[in-house]
Amino acid sequence: QVQLAESGGGAVQSGGSLRLSCATSGYITRHALGWFRQAPGKEREGVATIDSDGYSHYADSVQGRFTISRDKVKNTLDLDMNNLEPEDTAMYYCAAGLAVASWAVLSHEAFPYWGEGTQVTVSS
Repeated sequence: QVQLAESGGGAVQSGGSLRLSCATSGYITRHALGWFRQAPGKEREGVATIDSDGYSHYADSVQGRFTISRDKVKNTLDLDMNNLEPEDTAMYYCAAGLAVASWAVLSHEAFPYWGEGTQVTVSS
């Protein structure tokens, strides 16, 4: 049974930084892991994902500002977020999926396992 639990959200000012962490349990060594976000009234969108070989993918909106990393020994997934903008305000979710197709690496529909989410609020 795959279980995911996010932590590290909070409120920061524009230009600030936050680090999100996701503790995982279950056999996920072969799973792709990712961070997704959903703002009020908007669809859930992929932020960054990383596959079992360590290859990462980013949404254009966060490329160069966010960095995703995973530790297979500690079974953790992190997201370092720098130069945060008000548009980054959302609930952030950790997700896991097995055999995610290359064309779906940022698609929430390809990830069946989800955490409860952690809120990130960026003020201008």
